[in-house]
Amino acid sequence: MKFRVVVCLLGFASLVGVTAQAQERKTIDVFAGYSYVRANPATSNSDGISLNGGSASVAYNVNNWLSGVADLGGYHSTNILGSRVDGTLSTYLFGPRVSYHHFGRVTPFGEVLFGVAHTSASLLNTTDTQNAFAMTVGGGIDYRLSSRFSIRPAKLDYLLTRFNELSNNNRQSQSNLRVSTGIVFRF
Repeated sequence: MKFRVVVCLLGFASLVGVTAQAQERKTIDVFAGYSYVRANPATSNSDGISLNGGSASVAYNVNNWLSGVADLGGYHSTNILGSRVDGTLSTYLFGPRVSYHHFGRVTPFGEVLFGVAHTSASLLNTTDTQNAFAMTVGGGIDYRLSSRFSIRPAKLDYLLTRFNELSNNNRQSQSNLRVSTGIVFRF
């Protein structure tokens, strides 16, 4: 009987210790916000396309400066280049983030993310979809308002995609720009 009480007390003390440690160290950051993408098709004589949407990311902080990031985004445009075609771009990206926490409330960061981009374009009752390689290189700034809440006034990314050309199956690189702003919750 004494053995069970001692084991229960040790288990309870361990659980309380782990809980206290988890409260001191923020291990997960969740971002949600607005994103603007300036998509540049690789086809000649084609203007860029403006897409509006949102993005969300979850960052697991391995230590004070390194995080693993999962970033998801969805962006949409209507009547693309006056063609009555609606288009959607979705991104699913993963990779490392490096942060610098020595500026008081301001935390600059940089990241390189790799993954997949998906497009769908629809005109009347027909839909054309494609999946392609995607990569971002960029960074931003978080401004801490409290221990659990920050704002991200600016995040700027170079977004590389490798979709097929519209008229044939040749893979082309598209150099796009993504700008995001939003809020960050820390857990």
